[in-house]
Amino acid sequence: MSYNATNEGTARYKIRFKNTLAQEHFREAHGLWMSTIGFGSYLGNYDDVTDIKYRNAVINAVELGCNKIDTAINYRFQRSERSIGAALEILFEEGKISRDEIVIATKGGYIPFDGAPPRDIRAYFIETFIKPGIAQPEDIVGGSHCMAPNYIENQLERSLKNLRLQCIDIYYLHNPEEQLGKVSREEFHKRIRAAFELLERKVSEGKISMYGTATWNGYRQDKNSAGYLSLEELANIAKWVAGESHHFKVIQLPYNLAMPEALTVKNQSVDGEITSVLEAARRLGVTVIASSSLLQSQLSRNLPDFIGECLKGFETDAQRALQFVRSTPGITTALVGMSDLNHVKENMKVAQTPPASAEEFIKLFSDEG
Repeated sequence: MSYNATNEGTARYKIRFKNTLAQEHFREAHGLWMSTIGFGSYLGNYDDVTDIKYRNAVINAVELGCNKIDTAINYRFQRSERSIGAALEILFEEGKISRDEIVIATKGGYIPFDGAPPRDIRAYFIETFIKPGIAQPEDIVGGSHCMAPNYIENQLERSLKNLRLQCIDIYYLHNPEEQLGKVSREEFHKRIRAAFELLERKVSEGKISMYGTATWNGYRQDKNSAGYLSLEELANIAKWVAGESHHFKVIQLPYNLAMPEALTVKNQSVDGEITSVLEAARRLGVTVIASSSLLQSQLSRNLPDFIGECLKGFETDAQRALQFVRSTPGITTALVGMSDLNHVKENMKVAQTPPASAEEFIKLFSDEG
């Protein structure tokens, strides 16, 4: 019995949809076949109704060909992880999928509440993290972010419990650039190195399969910005920690029709050559997962007509926006929030169509488009 996603398992899942979905809907990364549309779980109320909606949406998405599920411990005060865990348990018990067929990712770094905001946030923080020695006051940045090893270890264990799993396939440090607003870059690198050492140990323990960074601004900013992240620097830190066989394998950042910087902005450097994040990731052997594919639904309506002319065969703007992201060279999966069953069906219908060809995609950026 496998406790994590495997090549054999994800390939089995892919083959199951050979007659209903475009086989290009699945891409191989680090030995795993991942769906080009991934399940996101960021938004929503912290109540039982939303919990059930998310649980049912996960089940439906997996049944329709989505085997990449993304969450974070702080999403909906741990409720998103727990809803996904409940869904996975049902899927496993009913024999609809096996654990080795599905790729689960979560994140740690922000301080989460437990189901709902506490009456006294300061008291909750002290009792939950400071007194037990999980975190020290000097580890906390901005009152909400921490990536000290003891803290990340604690959060990982909580996520495993919430998700009802023994191993998480991808574990991200969540928006580590938050630290750069308060600490020097030298101190930041020291903290990243300590976190990577912890995560490499967790790989060896079988608690995670690989790790990375899930960011918002870090990889999109100008090199001179305070919160800028260099992918090459982080990869080199991982090499320093674990050598060429390190497990820093994945990054996540927002990418969509309104935020195309990962493709269009050359702000990274690899071996002295300035390039885009997507090209830097390719050269460094790092997989890129796109978040906010619909910009929190803002791109699900009123798109310019030329986008529909370039990306043909779709019924809605949400589908066209998803097709743009999943068709971008270098993007493995386009994450999209799906707590509504109608949205699950609408989004997963895109999987019936292959990603746009290079010619179709380039036309979006041409004068003709």
